[in-house]
Amino acid sequence: DIIFVDKTKHIAVNKEVYTDEVVSALGLKKQDLVEEKAIEVGNIFPLGTKYSQALGLTYKNEKGEEKPVVMGCYGIGLGRVMGVVVEVFSDEKGMVWPQSIAPFKVHLLSLPGGEKEAEIMYKQLQNQGIEVLYDDRVDTSAGEKFADADLIGIPYRIVISDKTLAKECAELKERTSAQIELVKIHEVANFVQARLISLQ
Repeated sequence: DIIFVDKTKHIAVNKEVYTDEVVSALGLKKQDLVEEKAIEVGNIFPLGTKYSQALGLTYKNEKGEEKPVVMGCYGIGLGRVMGVVVEVFSDEKGMVWPQSIAPFKVHLLSLPGGEKEAEIMYKQLQNQGIEVLYDDRVDTSAGEKFADADLIGIPYRIVISDKTLAKECAELKERTSAQIELVKIHEVANFVQARLISLQ
């Protein structure tokens, strides 16, 4: 959408309703407005007194007179919010979910030799209230799993394989970082929980 913004008052007018009447009603001046591109994720609906009159919903003003309540509501489109996340928080590899709205906090990948420990880790993370997307596919290569994890964009990726278990560890990587950490297998659930709490 194209909007016209008063950056001092933090008020914007959509191009569809950009009339002198609307601008004036909002206490704005056209010369103070800057044209910007925006993404619409929600709408505000001024309902007036239509529903309050039908329901008999009233209040008493300072004179003791009963008046109908002036109502309004807003709606946020979840599909639109997801579209904004993809458009704003993504890189060349795929989506990057902000932790606050990520559908899962951890993407757990089980690679050859790590299946049993990955199953245990999945249950441990769930028991600590951590939402986990568990990739236990056996017919998919490690490279495909890594690429899918980047594409989906969950904040943390944990990999358990025969190589990590040889060091009694799991591999932990943040989606936004190139750094890979090796964390002792018995400390992973607590380590991830502490990291998630510190970023809230």
